[in-house]
Amino acid sequence: SCASFVMVVTPKKRNTFCKKCKKHQPHKVAPSPKGKASLYAQGKRRYDAKQAGYGGQTKPVFHKKAKLTKKIVVRIECSKCKARRNLGMKRGKSLQIL
Repeated sequence: SCASFVMVVTPKKRNTFCKKCKKHQPHKVAPSPKGKASLYAQGKRRYDAKQAGYGGQTKPVFHKKAKLTKKIVVRIECSKCKARRNLGMKRGKSLQIL
């Protein structure tokens, strides 16, 4: 059921393996920022070329959204060497860092 997917709760600090230090270290946990969409990706270039000029919307606008939740991704940063990496967590509607 959907009740278990409401919120993902994680602590501010977690002790986990650092690939750079090659051992477990305390890591700082933060929500992963969304990446900026590239203007030069092939699909975006094709879409912009097709949209240019007269004729309105040329490609279908997606409406049949099936998923209610997203997979939560957090950015963890080693407190010793400051190496960062993204860590995928379970599905949830929102993330709460305690």
